[in-house]
Amino acid sequence: MEPTAPILFYDGSCGLCDRAVQWCLRHDRRGVLRFAPLQGPTYAALSMPGKPAALDTLVLLEDGALHLRSDAVRRIARHAGGPWSALARCAGVFPRRLRDAAYDFVARRRLRWFGAADACRVPDASVRARFLP
Repeated sequence: MEPTAPILFYDGSCGLCDRAVQWCLRHDRRGVLRFAPLQGPTYAALSMPGKPAALDTLVLLEDGALHLRSDAVRRIARHAGGPWSALARCAGVFPRRLRDAAYDFVARRRLRWFGAADACRVPDASVRARFLP
């Protein structure tokens, strides 16, 4: 795995975020994405302008920049390829403000709708190297 591979930071205590990581593991066939919880030392050690302190968003570190909310989701979908990549391009026709409003709507309700993650999953050996602390 490249040291500059994109890292998806997610809320380790959120059921929706856990499902998002599982989705990424299934659809990122090239195995490019790495994962780390927002509550972990990898995110804590990240020193970049624009780094959100709140845990209510996905944060994608890619190409030396942080991508948040709907931009992060679009970039993740691009890594999945196929129809997901096409869907991400189509979503780009909508203004970021509108995409982020939809993202925020779900983010505010994510714990009520999807619950909290009961425990961190222990990744199997085939994907363990893609997880950072």
